[in-house]
Amino acid sequence: MAEAEQLLLLDLLPSPFAARVRIALAEKGLNYESREEDLSNKSSLLLKMNPVHKQIPVLIHNGRPICESMVIVQYIDEVWNHKSPLLPSDPYRRAHARFWADYIDKKIYPIGRMLWASKGEVKEASKKDLIECFKILEGELGDKPYFGGERFGYIDLALIPFYSFFYTFETLGNFSVVVEFPKLVDWAQRCLLKESVSKSLCDQRNVYETILGIRKQLGPE
Repeated sequence: MAEAEQLLLLDLLPSPFAARVRIALAEKGLNYESREEDLSNKSSLLLKMNPVHKQIPVLIHNGRPICESMVIVQYIDEVWNHKSPLLPSDPYRRAHARFWADYIDKKIYPIGRMLWASKGEVKEASKKDLIECFKILEGELGDKPYFGGERFGYIDLALIPFYSFFYTFETLGNFSVVVEFPKLVDWAQRCLLKESVSKSLCDQRNVYETILGIRKQLGPE
């Protein structure tokens, strides 16, 4: 199967959503071509392969596109199910993992973006909301090494790319993730011991510089 496979990822290094796909591909030991996209000047291939949302990541498998990061991750897990399963086999635990991945999608990026893109009362409200989300996630993690138990899995993969944003959240939100959420930081460090994770994530300072550039483009409120 492997030799005939053609995998192309329409990618963007600072994107936490693209990082999820990079981690999943690395977990499965798959070779693929990464093509960096410029979202201010989207390629004709991206517009063709994701005409609905026109966003990365897009995984093109033998010419056929799969869009939306966690949909792509599930696809990768199902097609290459011989190694490093990401979703649990038990239906209840699988539903549980999907619930938390959905929570992360609906909360962390939208609230985090509101934090770094806004000022004044909106920014303070966003900071409070983000801290509450991290509290809930830390409660779900509990004393387990990973969200699903003893091994890295689907929920970990959904959340760990946002580790790259911790410095941005701390600096622009004026709080300390280490002080507020030590268990979450320990979990992140555990994930980073995996090469599939450490090689897939964007450096925290690079993300911060990227965010500052976006803030400049947004201009004064």
